[in-house]
Amino acid sequence: MQEQHRRFYSHHLGQDIDMLVFGTWGYPVVIFPTSGGREYEARDFKLIEAARPLVEAGRVKLYCIDSVDQHSWYAKHLEPRIRVQNHVFYDQFLSEELVPMLQQECHVDKIAVAGCSFGGFHALNFAFRHPDQVAHLFTMGAAFDIRQFVDGYHDDNVYFNNPPEYLPGAYNEHFQWMNIILGTAEHDFCKEANFQMARLLSEKGIHYTLDVKPFGNHDWPVWREMFPQYLATIG
Repeated sequence: MQEQHRRFYSHHLGQDIDMLVFGTWGYPVVIFPTSGGREYEARDFKLIEAARPLVEAGRVKLYCIDSVDQHSWYAKHLEPRIRVQNHVFYDQFLSEELVPMLQQECHVDKIAVAGCSFGGFHALNFAFRHPDQVAHLFTMGAAFDIRQFVDGYHDDNVYFNNPPEYLPGAYNEHFQWMNIILGTAEHDFCKEANFQMARLLSEKGIHYTLDVKPFGNHDWPVWREMFPQYLATIG
């Protein structure tokens, strides 16, 4: 399985950002790391290895992107207004720099996004903010309410990056075309967050799959089982 490290400059972030790419061809899947994680996390915790057969078969090409969580949601040394603004810059980097590059490289109109734990928040938030760019959404052990990271602060940027807040009033025809899988486990402390998101999507008539594994907790072994199963649904 081919592994490639890429570093490139983001004009929106004003800094270099790192990415690991696995595979030579296939449908592009952007993988977000967990809280404060780096681009090599999914490799080091064997999530990529779990998907090896699909990568080597040319079904998918995996792009593990770095996060800026330490400058945004987890930047307790910054004012909440600045934290969320830094996330907005990251979102702009993704939608205006990264995704267009992958669309051109892989000759697709849309991509897939995935993430475990906090990476699942990133994946779901990006997918519903930019449904015209995302065809497949896979979350594993995720929670989705971001308000705990902003110390009671609230503005439009918080609202439009907090899925439980903005989704009830959101509408986009692309929502109906998205392949959505919410993955959790019986002993995952984020299980209820997935049930809540499932109810919200049901109320909006958005099709999804809620996958609750009857074993495991909030940890990599169950996510490694989920990931190749979810990737296999990419047609």
